[in-house]
Formats: sequence, structure tokens, C-alpha cells
Amino acid sequence: MDHSHSPKFVAYRPARVDAAEMRDRAKRFHELLAGRRSVRHFSEEPVPIEVIEHLVRTAGTAPSGAHKQPWTFCVVTDPALKHAIRKAAEEEERASYEGRMPPEWLEDLAPLGTDWHKEFLDIAPCLIVVFKRAYEVMPDGSKRKNYYVEESVGIASGFLLAAARNAGLVTLTHTPSPMNFLARILQRPENERAFLLIPVGYPAADCEVPDLQRKALDQVMVRYGS
Repeated sequence: MDHSHSPKFVAYRPARVDAAEMRDRAKRFHELLAGRRSVRHFSEEPVPIEVIEHLVRTAGTAPSGAHKQPWTFCVVTDPALKHAIRKAAEEEERASYEGRMPPEWLEDLAPLGTDWHKEFLDIAPCLIVVFKRAYEVMPDGSKRKNYYVEESVGIASGFLLAAARNAGLVTLTHTPSPMNFLARILQRPENERAFLLIPVGYPAADCEVPDLQRKALDQVMVRYGS
């Protein structure tokens, strides 16, 4: 029997904490992330690249289908590239706000005060463009499929947002539609498709966010058992 492709396993013994510390950690982590908001008013102050690298490293710890890690995180700090992205994003967003979006969608967006103008794409010191990889190109030119790509990249993006909040930064999950222009501007290969555009930075001194409330626990959790 050929065991050449048998997986190698190593011991995994994560440190266990007592119930009291577990509850405290869970509570404090929730309180930290409860302060996370989607921000559209950024400071121009640069973020140390080492911090951004650690955010991406954290995102890369996310689980993925068959451990394929089907993601690429493009970190954009070049002003000219950021401006090109803004111009292309605004073209798509203007078309959406002025014709593509149905009335119900516009009605749901109204409380957020958004429109097609996306000046934050110029102002935020860093844009992280998350690409999903539908397949990998092997050395011989053949294609090898990735699995559960949307789910995997979505989880990794969530890790990235949590890591940014933990580092004291603010973010926005921006999804201009369609997003094909991002692959063109950043000259990404054919196996990559844009998934999210995430501005990252510090909040502006006069930053404001909509006064919104999250759903209560009993609206999002159903418990089975005693």
C-alpha cells in the first residue's frame, strides 16, 4: 500500500484555562469586538507596515476547505494606486446608486448615509484587497480546485477585522459591485477574484458612525439542552 500521501500528525495540546478565566476572556473579547464599527471617516496617519503584516498573518490562521488557504491579501498603500481604485469604485457605485439598486436596497441603506462618493479610498492609509482563489495553477500548468472558497475567505476576512480591532485600528468592508476592476488595477492572475475591499487605519478626529444597535442574544441564538 502506498503511504506516500498519508498525512503527518503532530501533538496538539493547547493550554487549558479554568472556568472563571474562560468566562472573563470570553466577556472581555466580546466587549472589545462590540466596539467595532464600520468607519468611513479615516485619518491619513500611516499605520506601521509591521502591524498590517501581523493582521494578514492572523487572517491566514483561519480554517479553510482541505487546508487550501484560498486567499490573497493585497496591501495597497501607494497613493496613485489607491486613487485609481477610488475612481473605478466610484464609477461602479454611481451606476449602482443611480440605477442598479432596487428601491428596497436604497431604503435599507438610507439610515447609513452612504452614497457613491468613496473619498475614504484615497484618505485611508492602507487598503487591503482580499482575493479568493478558485483554483491553484500547478507547476505543469494544470489547475487544482480549491474547496469551500467563499466560506474560507469569509472566515479569514472576519479574523482580519477582529485583528484590526484588537490592534486599535478601524476598518470598513467595502463591496463595490462588480469588483472586476480590482484584479485589473492590481494585475492579479486569472485564478483570483476580488472578495472584499477593506480600508484600514485610524479614525479621523471628527469621525462619526450611525447610531445603530445590534440584535440581542435571544434574537440570534437558539439553545437546545439544559
